[in-house]
Amino acid sequence: MDIESTTQGNKVGCFAHLGKFLMDLPRNFKSKVVNFARSLKKLGQDDPRRVIHSLKVGIALTLVSLFYYSRPLYDGFGVAGMWAVLTVVVVFEFTVGGTLGKCLNRGCATLLAGALGVGAKHLATTLGKRGEPIILGGLVFILAAGATFFRFCPKIKQRYDYGITIFILTFSLVTVSGYRVEQIFELAHQRLATVLIGATACMVISIFICPVWAGEDLHKLVASNIEKLANYLEGFEGEYFQCMEDNEKTKKSVLEGYKSVLNTKANEESLANLARWEPGHGGFRLRHPWKQYLEIGALVRQCAYRLETLNTYLYPQIQASFEFKCKIQEPCTKMSSESSKALKAISSSMKTMTDPSAAKCHIENSKAATKDLKIALETILLEDVEVLAIISVATVAAILEEITKSVDKIYESVSQLSHLAHFKSVESNVSPEKPPLGPLLHRGIINPVVDIYNSDHVEIMIQDIITTDSPEKLNAPEKIIPTCKASIICH
Repeated sequence: MDIESTTQGNKVGCFAHLGKFLMDLPRNFKSKVVNFARSLKKLGQDDPRRVIHSLKVGIALTLVSLFYYSRPLYDGFGVAGMWAVLTVVVVFEFTVGGTLGKCLNRGCATLLAGALGVGAKHLATTLGKRGEPIILGGLVFILAAGATFFRFCPKIKQRYDYGITIFILTFSLVTVSGYRVEQIFELAHQRLATVLIGATACMVISIFICPVWAGEDLHKLVASNIEKLANYLEGFEGEYFQCMEDNEKTKKSVLEGYKSVLNTKANEESLANLARWEPGHGGFRLRHPWKQYLEIGALVRQCAYRLETLNTYLYPQIQASFEFKCKIQEPCTKMSSESSKALKAISSSMKTMTDPSAAKCHIENSKAATKDLKIALETILLEDVEVLAIISVATVAAILEEITKSVDKIYESVSQLSHLAHFKSVESNVSPEKPPLGPLLHRGIINPVVDIYNSDHVEIMIQDIITTDSPEKLNAPEKIIPTCKASIICH
């Protein structure tokens, strides 16, 4: 009796769950449809060019479909007109460079494979019916194996991988079909003509209807990455030394912006490869130095990794003393702010395609701040502070110095790009900002000398440092001339 009641209860429970599932099914289905529609809307709003690209593909397919809708065209090409439709589907890419690259690869591969296929058929027929399949099979094996092996070469795979694939496919189809069909010349002609028609339609629509240039996207990506590094340094200065008050949301977005820079290598290489296929457009000439963007991107990522290391010391567990932090705060904040200004100037010059010379003065200021930091650290007595407490702060200072060097390398690389790409030169009417001279940090070095035999006597030597003011002589060695020697007798 208990078993029957338990079984009946289980059946009732199953029917109850099934009924609830059926009742909730319309609501769940509606919820999923709404969420899917929202995701599609967000996808289009994030980049409206995606919607335009979809419309362009539809236009291209409609045009080549006339091979079937128009009787004269269908009579001329027949079933081979399907190759035009397939060409549009497989070669129409989001960017102009991607479309042109695939179209040229497909066209050249089809022409070469068709010619070799006709030649292979002609060679095989000279050996009679018995030797014909052996020759064709051997040629297909040799060319397919050799072409597949070439695909492993990095440079060939990067630019011609699609063309080699089409070459293998076309040669195999022409030779195998030619063995069965006597009209091999007509087959090769129809395939080549329909491929060229489909590729031409794709190229014309991609270039002349709302074009998406891979080179322009690469240019904007590199400039945006540099700006993200500048924003982080600006936010780090205020967060670490607590010298400005921003809301928490803004700080979090600024301090995490550099993370997206760390994973842009594949995207940059892909865009640079596609940009090489594109014709001249806008401020980008036909032989624009796209390879230089990869060098700049590598330097930017190198700087971003240093920022990632710096970010680990943003909230140290052991806080240094307030006095020690104050002694190095000024040079550290100067290094951070000047590096940030230099990166922003570099990013702005890339966006406007102008010479990045405006960033030079900020880089020199950051180098001067590095010297100030070294002098400030030399004047600190370790007996007055705890070593463990100053390790994190000293590490931050060392990382900032490395970041300053990275910014200088980025500037040099962008300057080289400016020269190769013939960026516009900008004449600045404002004189470069010179680093402020402190009362002692730039004017002299104080070296206290204690007489170990007479503890009541302290001798202080002040050496004047004469530095050059012109930017061309900033790397010249400093001249140190002793100007004052004072003795203090303590009672």
